[in-house]
Amino acid sequence: MTQAIYQGFILSRQQYAADKYSRHSGITLCYWLSSNHGPLKVLVPNQQAVFFIPLKQQVVAEQLLAAQNITAEFKDVSMKHFSGEQCIACYFSNTHALYQARQLFESQPFDNQITVYEGDVRHSDRFLMERFIRGAVWVTGDITQQAGYIQIDNAQLKAAKPYIPQLKTVSLDIECSGEGVLYSVGLVGQGIDCVIMIGEPVLESVHNKQTIYWCHDEIDLLTKLQQLLHDVDPDIIIGWNVIEFDFSVLNRRAEALGVKLLLGRGHGQLQIREGHFTRLTLPGRCVIDGIDTLKNATYHFDSFSLANVSHKVLGEKKLIQSDNRLSEIVRQFNEDKLSLAAYNRQDCILVKRIFEQLNLIEFAIVRTQLTGLELERMGGSVAAFTNLYLPLLHRSGYVAPNLGDHGLSFESPGGFVMESIPGLYKNVIVLDFKSLYPSIMQTFCIDPLGLIRGLAEPVNAIPGFKDAFFSRTEHHLPNLIKTLASSRQHAKNTEQPMLSQAIKIIMNSLYGVLGSKGCRFYDPRLSSSITLRGHEIMQTTRQWIEELGYTVIYGDTDSTFVSLPDELDASACEVIAKQLAITINEKWQHTIKQRFATPSYLEIEFETLYSPFFMPTIRGKTTGSKKRYVGQVDTKGKKELIFKGMETARSDWTELAHEFQTELFATLFLDNFNVEMLTPIIESYITRLYAGEFDSKLVYRKRLGQHLIDYQKNVPPQVQAIKKYQSVYPDFVINKGQVVEYVYTKSGVTLFDEKHSFDYHHYLNKQLSPIFEMICIALDLESSYLNVKQKSLF
Repeated sequence: MTQAIYQGFILSRQQYAADKYSRHSGITLCYWLSSNHGPLKVLVPNQQAVFFIPLKQQVVAEQLLAAQNITAEFKDVSMKHFSGEQCIACYFSNTHALYQARQLFESQPFDNQITVYEGDVRHSDRFLMERFIRGAVWVTGDITQQAGYIQIDNAQLKAAKPYIPQLKTVSLDIECSGEGVLYSVGLVGQGIDCVIMIGEPVLESVHNKQTIYWCHDEIDLLTKLQQLLHDVDPDIIIGWNVIEFDFSVLNRRAEALGVKLLLGRGHGQLQIREGHFTRLTLPGRCVIDGIDTLKNATYHFDSFSLANVSHKVLGEKKLIQSDNRLSEIVRQFNEDKLSLAAYNRQDCILVKRIFEQLNLIEFAIVRTQLTGLELERMGGSVAAFTNLYLPLLHRSGYVAPNLGDHGLSFESPGGFVMESIPGLYKNVIVLDFKSLYPSIMQTFCIDPLGLIRGLAEPVNAIPGFKDAFFSRTEHHLPNLIKTLASSRQHAKNTEQPMLSQAIKIIMNSLYGVLGSKGCRFYDPRLSSSITLRGHEIMQTTRQWIEELGYTVIYGDTDSTFVSLPDELDASACEVIAKQLAITINEKWQHTIKQRFATPSYLEIEFETLYSPFFMPTIRGKTTGSKKRYVGQVDTKGKKELIFKGMETARSDWTELAHEFQTELFATLFLDNFNVEMLTPIIESYITRLYAGEFDSKLVYRKRLGQHLIDYQKNVPPQVQAIKKYQSVYPDFVINKGQVVEYVYTKSGVTLFDEKHSFDYHHYLNKQLSPIFEMICIALDLESSYLNVKQKSLF
């Protein structure tokens, strides 16, 4: 047994109690790492899990535990709750005892209840968190060579500088029946490109050769899958809805068939626990879902289906295009297994290429390096905040509060949105505060600990809103934001776009987390002090700009839209915009220093020149709308229309409406525009609509927000279309979250299949006319003109 020091990147984490054959006691932590020396299995024995309780409740807690024969060790850790109440740590040699104690304490009658703090933090996470280990780690211990990996016992771990591992990735996809009976599994990547298929071997064409492993039954298929994954030995398995669907189905079938799925390294067993989200553990590997990763990287698609994303990102389609994809999969399994194998394999390839095209693995690695979350853990803004903040809080002598400990019930307001002045403008500049909410938090020291310390000593604190005060010296978020901002600037300077994007997402999530009632640090005084300060900043900024002689036509959260004189060219507008930014920044630096005796981290900058710019009214009214506008930008001589909140930017309007609105605004923004130019465009669209030229562009797309059975009183058109289709094709299945494509025909709403007699009058009234009317109202065209055009054209 030797000793050495290895650098690695954490792939998976587990914790388990020592069994009777072990030479160790307590909890053993198991971390699998990727390293330049191959996979590392790192074992940290003799650990204790912990939570905290109020010191005054220790005696009662000891009595309750003794009565139930639950062993715990109480230690004074000199920590207290936000209320100032002293706390004591309760240590347990196994997690089962911790869960028993927590349940026992929380189930007591109200007057005898023991309050538990941080009882939901897994020790395998806490161990890394308290050591500031975020993905990359140095490890040493007793080293032995095992089959396919190095094992390190009695390990010691220390945070390492960012280390980019060379990870082996395989794309996995399954095909099955509606009841989850397995048909095939595809595997592509890291030297493997195959499909495992149940059935008798089928002779393939020489020109269409694919690697297919034929299996007798599902048990044979699962056995072959284990063998191939063991041979290829990937670090990461990727897929589309791969945790909630593919691995969940594999796990359920394995349990039903009495098969252990030993898909992990060291023949580790797949474990899946379902709750608010499905938690998957695969020792030595991590499983990353494409949909979750895209959402966390802030990509936006009207549908996150593989069919839609592959079409938008790669320009490619799935091999099965049928409305009822499941029935076609069943048919191919029974009648054409080679086509099903090709379809299964193609899905694996599409997922792999999307990950490569959008650098999703790189994004996941960077996110772990910043937050310490598992590579596969997505949608975890609250967990990321806890990972970053909790160890800092502990070092300040405090335990984390529980939800609702603040005892306040009022709601904090949202972001500031200004009333708009509708119309068509020649020049509009947008001045944008860089990371406004993080800048407010940094400037005014808004922080959970800072609030507690500020309330304790308000005389020298920075006042917030809703009776909040924030300590000038005892806080953590301002320093964390400063570090993140500096790291982001460095990432930009060194051309690391994924790192820059990941930092931006984390910084922007800090307010969202503090404003989320699902976060243990939520306090409406915190979120109100951020948003209401934002309101004040936006309103004051508008006042200053108007005092300088300019007109502010709109403002939204952190952006201010300013109208400049029509006669100015682009360069003159930019000069004014940049000077305005300098003036506003100087005013804020002076004002904040004078009012609060603290430096300002607010920074407004010139973001965009729109020329022209259109601000509509609220539909059917004359008052200005919010979060809806369209403007034209000029980028290196190339003009582009930017739509925000308009029909063209919304997925629930048809492609016909998108094209119609785009063409109208391209005309409206011409230098020589006059209103009569709109007439031939409208006439053309109406003629072509009734001639059937737009039939393929009349499709509505809406996501199914609930399960079909839940639509009882209010049945929206997409559900009406589904139920009508199911009356003819009862085997048709569609699930909550899927996007429904439907059209309006002379016989009513129905699912789209390109063979309909369309209700063109519906599309004229609901898709074309509202867009035209919006332009007429905002331009304040004479009612006589509007009435004439409506009668003659609509």
